Amino acid sequence: MPAEDIPTSNPALSGIPVVTEQWEAKTSYLARELTIWVENHNWVPDRLNHSVAIVILLLGLFATASFLYFICRPLILKAVTRIVKKTEFKWDNELLGQGVFRWLTHILPGLLIYLASPGLFSSVPWLGNLLSVTSSIYILITGYFILDSILNALQSILSRTPAGQKLNLATFTQVAKLIAALVCFVLGIAILIGESPLSLLGGLGVFASILMLVFKDVILGFIAGIQLASNRMLSQGDWLEMPSYKADGDVLEIGLTTVKVQNWDKTITTIPTYALISDSFKNWRGMSESGGRRIKRSLRVDTNSIRLCTDDMLNRFLEIEHITEYLDAKKKEVEKVNARLDESRRENRVNGRGLTNIGTFRAYIEAYLRHHPDINQEMTLLVRQLAPEGRGIPIEIYCFSSNKNWAAYESIQADIFDHLLAVAPEFDLRIFQEPTGLDFQTLVNESLTQA
Repeated sequence: MPAEDIPTSNPALSGIPVVTEQWEAKTSYLARELTIWVENHNWVPDRLNHSVAIVILLLGLFATASFLYFICRPLILKAVTRIVKKTEFKWDNELLGQGVFRWLTHILPGLLIYLASPGLFSSVPWLGNLLSVTSSIYILITGYFILDSILNALQSILSRTPAGQKLNLATFTQVAKLIAALVCFVLGIAILIGESPLSLLGGLGVFASILMLVFKDVILGFIAGIQLASNRMLSQGDWLEMPSYKADGDVLEIGLTTVKVQNWDKTITTIPTYALISDSFKNWRGMSESGGRRIKRSLRVDTNSIRLCTDDMLNRFLEIEHITEYLDAKKKEVEKVNARLDESRRENRVNGRGLTNIGTFRAYIEAYLRHHPDINQEMTLLVRQLAPEGRGIPIEIYCFSSNKNWAAYESIQADIFDHLLAVAPEFDLRIFQEPTGLDFQTLVNESLTQA
């Protein structure tokens, strides 16, 4: 590169410490003295005096930078590690673990070259400017990795706080890294061409349009991530169910462009972040944060087994736990209502009021659930009869298990229905079931026997 084409200063690095007049004067003085020393010795030809001096200065500069990198840098890191381990703070351990201090020490050799090269090589402007530009790029890249490490440390620190667990920190971290990378890219171009970053950005209209197309998913994901985080629609660790993407499991990671879900079969489903805004999904966080997990299932009672209770039936039912008080109260209520009827009309059981086996069974189910140790009694609990649809009378149980763990929840639900299916015959009820091959075989055998 010709000397006149290489910038003498870097407007993009106006924030980085520049060479002061005193420092430049000292380095220039050192370069002159070295040149004079070489000229006073006749061990090189006169025409090479200046070149030899420049080579010595260049080797000395790189030797000093290498000393800082290979000797001083490990010593500094060792001292910082010792100090961090002695402190009671946790955040400094994260900074150390994420490599913040390690990247900070990378600046030392680059900063030395950036500060010393203009004065040492003032007689060779193109070389001084070349070293200055190269060291500026090195400092810029190092600065990006410092910021990257700080963001990782902040995410790790904040993720342990209650507020941080509710926010999608990964999305904000990735957005910050993307913005930092774009800024570093613009600054790097500005350093290489020697222009101000602001003037460079003014001519990037077409380039920005191309970026919009290239980073379409990133932009959509960024907007979706902000909406997800601000509205608390989804957080890491939530149970997400999204049938359109066949996702049903725990959210492992919410990224800038994708969301990773580990399904219950341990497979991983990747969902575009913006799809969580455009499509519908179910978040089970409300259940996890509530006091129970819903049980909603029905028993279907055979309609042909429903009948009014006789005195013998009621006497048997009185021996069943949990419904004695219910039966005593109902019997008094029924007797009170039926006492108003004429004696001739009382003989017909259709007249007046009477208890049914299905109603008594429904009362037993509710009483059984009220005394169940694994059912949350502070949440909704009801037993209702649904409309028949030709497959028996549905008796729906609606309650909440106090244990929200999936395995325990399924066990509790199964135990409840195992018991209810087993005791239904005690109320002279049959559970409805579609005819099976055994039923048809029994009918055939009975027909043959009668024949």
